Amino acid sequence: MLFYAIRPWQVATWTVLGLSGAAAIVYGVHRNRPRERLPWLLMSGALVLFVIGDLFSALLNSDYLAPYEVPLVVDLCYLAMFALMSAGLLGLARSGSAVRDRAGVLDAITLLLALGLLAWMFLIEPRFRTPGLSPLEQVAAVAYPLADLLLLAMVVRIVIVARWSAPVALLAVGSAGMFTSDNLHLFARLDGFWHIGGPLDAGWMLLYWGWGLAALLPSMVWLTEPRPGPGMELSGRRVVVLGLSSFIPPLVLLFQALRGPVRSPEGIALLCLAMFVLVLVRLIDAMRVHRQALTRERMLREAGVDLVAATGVEQVTEVVRQTATGLMPPHCAHRVILSLDEGAGEAPPPAETMATRPRAAVLCHTGDLPAEHSGALAGFDVALSCPLAPANGTSGGHSIGTLVVAAQENVLRTLQGAMEVLALQAALALSRIMLNDEVNRRDSEAYFRALVHNTADVIMIIGNGDEIRYCSPSAAAMFGRERLEGNHLLDLVVPEERERSAGYLLRARQERRGETTDWTVWGFGDRRLQVEVSSRDLREDPTVGGLVITLRDVTQRRRLERELTHRAFHDSLTGLANRALFIDRVTLAVDRARRNGSITGVLFIDLDDFKDVNDTLGHPVGDELLTAVAERLKGVLRPHDTAARLGGDEFAALIEDAAGTGAIEQVAERVVRALSAPVPVGEQVVPAGASVGVATTRHAGDGDELLRHADLALYSAKGEGKGQWRRYQPALHEALVERLQLKADLDRAIAEQEFSLRYQPVVGLTGRRTVGLEALVRWEHPHRGTLGPGEFIGLAEESGLIVPIGTQVVRQALAMAARWPTHAGLGPYVSINISARQFRTPGVVADLLRELDEAGLPANRLMLEIVESLLLHEEEDVWADLAQLREAGVRVAIDDFGTGYSSLSYLRQMALDVVKLDKSFVGEIAVSEQQRALVEGIVRLANTLGLEVIAEGIETQEQREILAEIGCPYGQGYLFSKPLPPMEALRWLVDDLDDPGAH
Repeated sequence: MLFYAIRPWQVATWTVLGLSGAAAIVYGVHRNRPRERLPWLLMSGALVLFVIGDLFSALLNSDYLAPYEVPLVVDLCYLAMFALMSAGLLGLARSGSAVRDRAGVLDAITLLLALGLLAWMFLIEPRFRTPGLSPLEQVAAVAYPLADLLLLAMVVRIVIVARWSAPVALLAVGSAGMFTSDNLHLFARLDGFWHIGGPLDAGWMLLYWGWGLAALLPSMVWLTEPRPGPGMELSGRRVVVLGLSSFIPPLVLLFQALRGPVRSPEGIALLCLAMFVLVLVRLIDAMRVHRQALTRERMLREAGVDLVAATGVEQVTEVVRQTATGLMPPHCAHRVILSLDEGAGEAPPPAETMATRPRAAVLCHTGDLPAEHSGALAGFDVALSCPLAPANGTSGGHSIGTLVVAAQENVLRTLQGAMEVLALQAALALSRIMLNDEVNRRDSEAYFRALVHNTADVIMIIGNGDEIRYCSPSAAAMFGRERLEGNHLLDLVVPEERERSAGYLLRARQERRGETTDWTVWGFGDRRLQVEVSSRDLREDPTVGGLVITLRDVTQRRRLERELTHRAFHDSLTGLANRALFIDRVTLAVDRARRNGSITGVLFIDLDDFKDVNDTLGHPVGDELLTAVAERLKGVLRPHDTAARLGGDEFAALIEDAAGTGAIEQVAERVVRALSAPVPVGEQVVPAGASVGVATTRHAGDGDELLRHADLALYSAKGEGKGQWRRYQPALHEALVERLQLKADLDRAIAEQEFSLRYQPVVGLTGRRTVGLEALVRWEHPHRGTLGPGEFIGLAEESGLIVPIGTQVVRQALAMAARWPTHAGLGPYVSINISARQFRTPGVVADLLRELDEAGLPANRLMLEIVESLLLHEEEDVWADLAQLREAGVRVAIDDFGTGYSSLSYLRQMALDVVKLDKSFVGEIAVSEQQRALVEGIVRLANTLGLEVIAEGIETQEQREILAEIGCPYGQGYLFSKPLPPMEALRWLVDDLDDPGAH
């Protein structure tokens, strides 16, 4: 009323009123400190622009009789004012419960389009088409109503989603007043009769005062506080509103069609299409929300099943965390905390306390949570706090804990109901578990009483002076006395352990640790019992008031453990240390030697020809031999040295604190000498010779290196002969590296077929006619040149590569023999050495016969040379293969005859064709009558058995004549020819065919 009364000062008063509303908003924001300040400040700025625009408009139109005009600067102020108002109201709508409420936005847009169409058709368009309007006035005629309509929709949105309060009502009243005055002002402005001081100013005054008072009220903070948002579901009222909004465009179109020509049909059609799309999207969102609800319901149902099966708090916590994580949208950062209140599971609190506790989930700032929760939720702004309070559960309905879930605010609002259900299920599960624990605890008390009286363990309560204050009835069975109360506990311990036992009791009281140890006590009948002792300090417990000691008789168990430990670290046959114990002691000995500067040595001992003993005399004899060797080895070593059996026929010895390397080498010499004497086993005498490798810490830095050096030394000793020892030298390592390189080259040589053959003729000792040639393999190494078999055959045998090498040799030899000249259908045979490993290969007979067939060589022109070890084991499969080859026409010869084990017996048992006399017999035949007599006996024996004899290694004419004189028919050696390359061998045979005996 005062404003209308002082008409000369109305412009100034109007300005003060507008600015007071803006200042009230700023002051209210400063005093009440809402969570989001920017929306309020934008609204304050909008009021300032509104006042400025009105002030300029009033000053420029001070003449009431002149037409009302609005300059461009005023319109710019008004448009900026609308922009700030829109931003502020949108901020209020989004900072509260309407965060990302797409359903509400879609409904609002649908309604806004419908109302906008009505406003356009019946209010804006008639004014827009008024003759004489300037372009700026046409824009104002459209922009101002649409802006008012948009602002009104935002205010309505706030009223719908926010909790009804005085600030919300004041915002609504102020906005309604502005909407009413703005629209009336538009018509008045176009007619040219509006000035400050008119009745329309009351609506804008409501805007200034309403918004200012809304900001001054303390409850204004709730507009930007987190609170439950509206759901996406379609309520009945929303369906009615959306349906009526959808009918507006066609009704407008029908109304215009009935009255005359339709204005803007394209716009109406596009509007109908847009509203149809909005309604369709709204329905799709509703279906999506329904599917999400079904998914959450399924996950909660599964969580309920898991929680029913949970038996502990940890399982409940894990199920809750997994379920809460599954309810979250993909890639959504979150954190879940499930905490129990102190005293949870005890009696329910008083009813008045329960009444003050919230049961629904609360959306709050993380800073408002307890310190233990807010610290764990660093980085999150808001969290959902759900009390674990089953409505009618076993906890009596009071809260037993809290489920706190932190994530994005809109996600928490969406999942609030699901989290409440999950918290309720977790509360029921925890209440059930706590109730079960309480029942079990009460049952366990009765069980404990029965257990103490019936257990075999002795339970004692010890006073501060180590006197026994209580002893369970089981002490009578362990100690043979009914009552031990009043006796000193240490009197039960054997004298040599009392000091250690007293220290244990002292530590149990001082450190309050319940460690476990073993004591030796006097048991029933003065027997020594080993008992396991554990303690627990319960001196502060008023029901106990002492140190609880538990004694368990473990005498038999410890004896068994010692026996098992001994078996785990000792060889069961010989009783010596096994490999694991020996390696452990070597490691410790090397460390001690490094610290005190002493010398430690290791001997690796390997029995010579032990496999032959097992194969010929049987494993029981071999076991007796190993036992005897172990006894001899222990007799050679000092008491503090360690003898071990590493496995099979491998032994080892550890020599500690030696005077020097010479002392260790003397031990190796004694070992070789002690084992050189045969061992009597039953009625037989078995050789026990061994090779020994010696290594010391002089060349080794640790235990592993020392063992490797001893192994290399043993390898060197066995390579240089049997029954001797060798010490490690650095050159052995280089030799091993060279051997490994040679093996790698051997693999490559097989793949690239680098093997060639030389052929040494076998001639008759009387007529000197060539009857055959022995194929000898050579390796054409790309860097080392031509290597003889002695340089690689042994390595090939060990690695198994002899089989592919033998296959290449057979193929080359047969192909070359097929080219040799023949006379009257007869030709020289080719003799090929077959290793034992190659002959034991499955299918060897079929492979040899196939190679003969592919080469086109008759079987009678092939002779296979085998070693005696192949026949040593009396393997029926080997003998059957040899018989099959002989039936096919292939001849079989024993190579290096006379150097093997029990050779003569196999001449009688095995059907052979040829005996090749080793060159060791031929070398001394001219100077030794005994050697000549031995060779003559072998030749006569072979003739008696129908075997041919070939003497190897003939180098002098005298040797040839003696062999021919005693009846040896054939021979080979450097006297006749060295091994020849293939083409030279071919020329040899051509010359021999032309002139037999020319060589």
